[in-house]
Amino acid sequence: MAVFGYVRVSTVLQAREGESLEAQRRQVVSYAASKGLELADGNVFVEAGVSGSVEFEMRPEGKRLVDQVDAGDMIVFPKLDRAFRNTRDALNVLHQMKAKGVHIHFIDLGGDVTGNGIGAIVFTILAAFATFERERIATRIREVKQLKKSQGKFTGGKRAFGYDVVDCVKVPRADEQRVIQRMIAKRTEGASYRSIETWLAESENVKLSFMGVRDVLSKASTPAAVTRG
Repeated sequence: MAVFGYVRVSTVLQAREGESLEAQRRQVVSYAASKGLELADGNVFVEAGVSGSVEFEMRPEGKRLVDQVDAGDMIVFPKLDRAFRNTRDALNVLHQMKAKGVHIHFIDLGGDVTGNGIGAIVFTILAAFATFERERIATRIREVKQLKKSQGKFTGGKRAFGYDVVDCVKVPRADEQRVIQRMIAKRTEGASYRSIETWLAESENVKLSFMGVRDVLSKASTPAAVTRG
């Protein structure tokens, strides 16, 4: 029987500093030793800078670990969230490992979760809560972004044509706003989005796709008052 460990951090900064990874590695080595088993350094799979939302077998080290283990082997994880953040993925991998005869241990859950005892029940419940928490955080982030957007604040991504970003607030940019007014005039006269795209490139040295033109015009439903300079 071979013993393997798996540790993970989600950010590049954590991966570079290595403190969290080393702490997790010590945990799995100590756990194996407490069971009278030796976990060789080469058998600790280190997943650095990979989000827990990525399915286990889509991660480089996760896939390598799944491919390497055989019947009778043991995998030790320091915590449930180091392995999984998605209930479906967690249960799929758990069932796959059970079918293969591999024992999975989570230190924070008290040990083996591949049996039919309380550990397996706790694993299922906590995996579900991990998914719920991740979705709750994602919902909160979306709500905050929507609130900032409604307040005219910049929420990240590419700067919108016609605006600068000052202290996280979108501020109209006079030169580009004047171009937008000319775009509106051309559209009112019957110009197509593609013809406006061509005009922008040739006359204004502005590169916007016809989809970009449509997006700008859809957000400029009323002419803006722009100070001419």
